[in-house]
Amino acid sequence: MKRNVLISILFGSLLLAGCNKPAGELVGVGNRGNFREANPYGMVFIKGGSFLMGANDQSAIGAINDKSIHVTVDAFWMDQTEITNDEYKQFVNWVRDSIILRSLVMAGRDEFRLKLRNQDELPPETAPLNWKAKIPWKSQDEEIREVLNTFYYEDVNSLSGRQLNPTKFRYRYEWINYDQAALATNKYDVNTGAYPKNAKVRVDTSYVDENGVIHHQTIERPLRTRKDLISTKIVNIYPDTIMWIRDFQYAYNEPKMKMYFSHPGFANYPVVGVTWEQAQAFCQWRTHIYNGTNKISAQDYRLPTEAEWEYAARGGRQMALYPWGGNYVRDKRGCFMANFKPMRGSYNDDTGTTTMKVGSFLPNDFGLYDMAGNVAEWTSSAFNVSSSNIVYDINPNFQFNAKNSDPQVLKRKVVKGGSWKDIAYYLQCGARTYEYQNESRPYIGFRCVRSYNGE
Repeated sequence: MKRNVLISILFGSLLLAGCNKPAGELVGVGNRGNFREANPYGMVFIKGGSFLMGANDQSAIGAINDKSIHVTVDAFWMDQTEITNDEYKQFVNWVRDSIILRSLVMAGRDEFRLKLRNQDELPPETAPLNWKAKIPWKSQDEEIREVLNTFYYEDVNSLSGRQLNPTKFRYRYEWINYDQAALATNKYDVNTGAYPKNAKVRVDTSYVDENGVIHHQTIERPLRTRKDLISTKIVNIYPDTIMWIRDFQYAYNEPKMKMYFSHPGFANYPVVGVTWEQAQAFCQWRTHIYNGTNKISAQDYRLPTEAEWEYAARGGRQMALYPWGGNYVRDKRGCFMANFKPMRGSYNDDTGTTTMKVGSFLPNDFGLYDMAGNVAEWTSSAFNVSSSNIVYDINPNFQFNAKNSDPQVLKRKVVKGGSWKDIAYYLQCGARTYEYQNESRPYIGFRCVRSYNGE
């Protein structure tokens, strides 16, 4: 009897469930928008909104072309702090280990190759790597030592013992030139299933010659398939440390040059000496690592647009001059609110001489640290004094993917936030300056953002 009652209940439940989905009606595939993104580690959620973008009522000489515009940005995630030396080292070490493991596999050492079913026939150039295998730095095996020796400085270039040569460690990444796909002459014809016969694209390509020299080229080729839209870039990923001396010729900065990136005492300091192109490579790698270890792929990690950066810096305060919301660089006790240059020759009045540990000052209302001072930050936006007259009013971004063959003036990228060497003006949320995408500075770092899937 009980069994019959149970069957009746189950049958009735199925009938009720069926009643909730009328036959022949549009009911969707079952996804009701209940998905919620997990909070990315070390990132803060920035809810979308509108704000007045650009300089407030204060402007510097030469900024007369800046115009404030009312814009809207979508929600996104943003790193709580600038990328630190310790975090960037994870990228450097991954690239180093992947190149060395690949070289060992290509030398016939199968213990560094991941054993997978139906993968044994893959060539060593593409075979999966065994990341659990530790690199045998002190191995006495002649074959292994011969491979490892290629990654060290030769005796003539070794200054203090046996050192790895950072120029050997490069990262290759790709991106799709959507700007080329969006050209009217390249519009895909859905009726013929092909691009126009005269469709062409300009893309970048990189290769390494037999002498180990990286060559960058811009080529024009017919657009026949979507793969023709792909550009490639090969970059050295180690930060430029000599810029501590190069950018300050008559200052004693050798200690920073020697130890800033390598010493554990600077682990939680912002990474500097990284070009815009290296920052782009870091974002590509970070996306690759995340999507490779999670079942559901996320939006790409990337550099923030100028609008996203400024919106985040204001912390929800529409007319905030500085990220902390006030109009002054000191608090009520007379203490400075950021790491910058208060006056000529007085760098440490704010307790820091050059860079400081990230998060040394209070965050803004969004929970973001160092949106003013410490180090200035790369954005993805191209720099143009008249960009505010051109950009759209929703998710504005003056984007120009400068090719290798383009003149230097087209390679300028917007830098925001001011740094330890800048006066207070550059700490303002609306202030902007620029640097060339292939240049590195001891006062420019970066942080990543990731678009939010939802509202």
